[in-house]
Amino acid sequence: MIEHVPAVLSHTLAAVPTGVGSDLFDLQMPVLEKVIRTVVIYLGIALIIRVAGKRLMAQMNSLDLVVVLLLSNVVQNAIIGEDNSLVGGLIGAVVLVAFNAVLDHWSMRSPRLAWLLSGKATQVVTDGVVDHHQLRRLGMTEAELTNSIQQQGATTLSEVRHAALEPGGSVTVELRPDAHTATIADLRRAVDALTAQLQQGRPERP
Repeated sequence: MIEHVPAVLSHTLAAVPTGVGSDLFDLQMPVLEKVIRTVVIYLGIALIIRVAGKRLMAQMNSLDLVVVLLLSNVVQNAIIGEDNSLVGGLIGAVVLVAFNAVLDHWSMRSPRLAWLLSGKATQVVTDGVVDHHQLRRLGMTEAELTNSIQQQGATTLSEVRHAALEPGGSVTVELRPDAHTATIADLRRAVDALTAQLQQGRPERP
């Protein structure tokens, strides 16, 4: 049976379509062009998300989902050009991951760069009052804001002292002191304090 192995291998290699090896490993564009294309598209998408991404990441509706699904297809040709090779795809992936890691590391050391890439938190509620101007600027409805606030433990807007939409899309909420839900530990401390006060005020027996 062993003597038939070379014949099987040669038959298998002969069945491989011509040009498969070149499609896998031959770049159709210079490596530098591939790197530049990938970095420019990365920065372009980062800019788009910087401008309009807070609301997109906070509350994604069906239209936002369509945008996200189509975005990769829209920029795909801009990244790969006419290069469909395996090596070209791997180069693009490595450049994306490496460039993202460099920006992350750099932004941790530079607050200014972090602000340029991500922006800052946007105050949307102050003492229970909604800032409708900021909501319109963010493209966020009051219903979406209320839903996000309720997920943070508030029942109504009147319980909220401050609420802000963070650059990453999360909503941070600071409740009024009287709106915090009491825990079992809080109740125990209150009972212990009341018991101590009663014992201090109790007259001593003769």
